[in-house]
Order: sequence, then C-alpha cells, then structure tokens
Amino acid sequence: MSNSNLNVLVDEKRSLLKHFAGKFTTDPDEKEDLIQETLIRALKSIDDFIKHPKLMSWLYVIMKNVYINQYRKTKRISEIHETYINAESPNSVERNKSENKFISDDIEKAMCSLSEENYQVFQLFLEGYKYHEIATYFDMPEGTVKTRIHMTRKKLQKQLKVYQLK
Repeated sequence: MSNSNLNVLVDEKRSLLKHFAGKFTTDPDEKEDLIQETLIRALKSIDDFIKHPKLMSWLYVIMKNVYINQYRKTKRISEIHETYINAESPNSVERNKSENKFISDDIEKAMCSLSEENYQVFQLFLEGYKYHEIATYFDMPEGTVKTRIHMTRKKLQKQLKVYQLK
C-alpha cells in the first residue's frame, strides 16, 4: 500500500478512532496518545486488514489492548512505588525526600545490575506488554520470557529486600 493511500485511510478513520478513544479516557492528550499507539501497532499488519470489512473492529481491539496495557503499566509502577518508596517504617510516620532519593537510586542500581537482555524483557513487562508480545518481539519462546521475568523479579526482590514490608 502506498503512503498516500495509507494517509487517506488514516485521515478517514481518525474521527472514529477518536470516538473509540473517548470510551477509555476523557483526557485529550491521552486520547491522542491512544490513537497514535493504536496506529503504530496496526501498521505491522495493515496490509492484511486494509480491505477487510472488519478493519475498525480490529483497530478497536488494538486500541482496547493498548489502553489495558497502559493501565496495567501505571498500576504496576504505582505498586512498586507504594512497596519500595512510600512504605512506612515502624519508627517514622513521614519519610524525607533524601531517603526517597536513596531508595530510588537503589532501585535504579538494582535494575542496572541486570543483563541487557533481561533488563529489556523486564522493562517491557513493566510497561504492560503481555508475555506473548515480548516473546514475539525478542523472537524467543513464551516460556523463556516467563522464566526470565520470574528470575529477574526474584533477583530484584533479593537486592531490594531491605525495603520490603514485613
């Protein structure tokens, strides 16, 4: 498909995609990000679906999955933040900013201690990608991805044990 034909198609479908995005968020910036991410993911297989009668259904499913993945990523990051940064120790009610800086530095140091490939796999997992998506991206079996994420999680838990709640 030529770029001009693709641009025309995108322009034609943009208003419907914006409507779909409105089902997930009211924030105009988030809507635009959702549309852009949907189109980026759709481009991988657009030739298969361009003339398919269910093109918009396919795009809606992609958008829904993008939204869910972003939601999961935000939730995971929030949980990590709650576990390691906002955890109250028994001796103090309020943590100061310098202590949080040390904790953040320790988390970053622990992440940097990972091998490059395990770091990349785990980073995609934290961003909300599913096991099969990560496996496809790295061209490896899904079981290998699950094992790497599990082992990476255990390694990080061991390195950051001092910050875990009892």
